[in-house]
Amino acid sequence: MGIHERKQREKQRRRRDIINAARKIFSVKGFNSATMEEIATEAELSPGTLYLYFKNKEELHTSLSIDILKYLTTQIQEVVNLDICVEEKMERFRDVFIDVYGYDASILINLFHLQSGETLHNLSDEMMQHLKKNSARAHGAIIQVIKEGIDKGIFIDEHPVALADVLWGSYAGVVLWVDSKKKLDDHKDFVKSTLTTAFKVIIQGLKKT
Repeated sequence: MGIHERKQREKQRRRRDIINAARKIFSVKGFNSATMEEIATEAELSPGTLYLYFKNKEELHTSLSIDILKYLTTQIQEVVNLDICVEEKMERFRDVFIDVYGYDASILINLFHLQSGETLHNLSDEMMQHLKKNSARAHGAIIQVIKEGIDKGIFIDEHPVALADVLWGSYAGVVLWVDSKKKLDDHKDFVKSTLTTAFKVIIQGLKKT
């Protein structure tokens, strides 16, 4: 292995260490209370080294959101490629959405806040492009299944992008709303059951009568 390859591997390892440290600190302290200095300490790096990889705390937190978006996109694409009917694919989407919430609820919640918040203005062009690219892949896969249902005469003849927006918006809305309720009573976590109900309503609404 050459010097360049070793440097690249070391750079990737450090970035991975920073991501893992950030996930731990954000999980314990939350985004607002966590500091770059605490993350640097957890990663056993200097704060200055952290800023070589991420220009601010928002960008570092966004990187975690992009990671979970990539995971979500991979899961969705696997459903798209299955040789099953569109109704069953929609039901598999439900299972994927629930699974991703269970995988890392706090980062998923941040992703939804990120897509509609002011944090976007604090991101570098490179980070913004990563976010747009992976959002488009996830959205495009959902559109593909909905369009398949329309083309086969199973789903209502509405614009597939609009219908995909309804599905994605419902996912984000349920997660954010139930999370806000959980803050008032931490014994209540009805995301799975509420998403299950939401999908029943959406799938029924998509079908032609």
